[in-house]
Amino acid sequence: MDQIAKIKVIGVGGGGCNAVNRMVDAGVKGVEFIVANTDSQVLNASRAETKIQLGTTITGGLGAGNNPEIGRASAEENKKDIEEIIKGADMVFVTAGMGGGTGTGAAPIVAEIAQSLGALTVGIVTKPFRFEGKKRMEQSIVGIEELKKHVDTLIVIPNDRLRDLVDRSTPILEAFKEVDNVLHRGVQSISDLIAVPGLINLDFADVKAVMEKRGNALIGIGLGVGENRAIEAAKQAVLSPLLETSIVGATDAIINITGGSNLNLFEAEDAAEVVRTAANNEINTIFGAVINENLNDEVIVTVIATGFEGNDPNKLNDFPSKPTKSIDQTDTIDSEFDIPAYIRDRSDI
Repeated sequence: MDQIAKIKVIGVGGGGCNAVNRMVDAGVKGVEFIVANTDSQVLNASRAETKIQLGTTITGGLGAGNNPEIGRASAEENKKDIEEIIKGADMVFVTAGMGGGTGTGAAPIVAEIAQSLGALTVGIVTKPFRFEGKKRMEQSIVGIEELKKHVDTLIVIPNDRLRDLVDRSTPILEAFKEVDNVLHRGVQSISDLIAVPGLINLDFADVKAVMEKRGNALIGIGLGVGENRAIEAAKQAVLSPLLETSIVGATDAIINITGGSNLNLFEAEDAAEVVRTAANNEINTIFGAVINENLNDEVIVTVIATGFEGNDPNKLNDFPSKPTKSIDQTDTIDSEFDIPAYIRDRSDI
C-alpha cells in the first residue's frame, strides 16, 4: 500500500453522475472521480476525469429504461473495464440513486468488483421520494439489499428527509445539494483523516478497522466556536437528519478533532464524551487530533460510526436538531484553511 491510500469515487447512473459532478465543482481533493452510466448523453456531460460507458450493445447508449435488470446486465458487459479502472484503489465509494435502472442494477456489480480487488468499499445511496411511486420505492429497497451484500459499510439517504431541511421556497437544486453534502462529508473527511498529519495521527488502517465489513455507517462533521466549541461541533457531527441511521447503538467510531494551537486536552475529552453519550453504548473509539494554525476559535469534529447491526437506529438522543451557529457564519476561519465546501456554503437549516 502506498504511504497515502488511494481513494476512488464512482458515481453510477444518473444520480451518481450528478453527485460526482457536484463534488468536482466543490473542489473535493485527494480522490479520483469516476462515472459509469448507460446513458451516453449524461455520461459525456460529466465533469469526472474518468468515464465508463455501460452496456453499449444492450442499450445503445440510451439508458436502462428504469429497468434494474438492464442496468445489471450492462455493468456485467463492461466488467473488465470497471476492474481495470478500480484496480489499485485502497478505498472505493460507490454512489447512486436507487430505484431507477442503472444505479439500482449496476451499483451492486461495481461494488462487488471493488471488493473482489481488495478495496475497502463504501456505498452511499439515496432512496426515492414516496411520491415517485410504489414500484420505484420497491426497486430501491431490492437494490439496496443487493448492494449491502457487496459493501463494507452502507450509508442510505431517504430523499423524503429533505423536507426536514428545506422549506417551500427552496429551489430543488439547492435541496439536492443537501443530499450531496453527505457524500462530500464522507469522502473529504476520510481523505483528510488519512492525508493530514495530526497531533494524534490516524491512518488508513484506522479507517479500515472501523469500516471493514460493518454494515450501516454514519459519517458526520461539525463545527463549533466559543466556550463550548468542542461539544457543539461533536453534537453537529452525530446529528445527521438526512441519514437513515442515527448514531444510537453504534459500537465503533473514529473521532477526529481539529483546532488551532489553543486546542486543549479537555476539549478532546468533551468531544469524545458527546459521541459516547449519543451512541448510548460502550462504544469503542479511535481518536485523532490535528492542530491547524489557520483555525482561530473554531473546532472541527469528524465522526465515523459503525456497528449498528442488531441495534435500534431509529431514535437520536436529546441533542438540538439545529446547530447553535449557522454554518455560513464561519467567516472568521482563515480562507487558507481548506474547509469542505458543504460547510462553507451551507445555509441555516
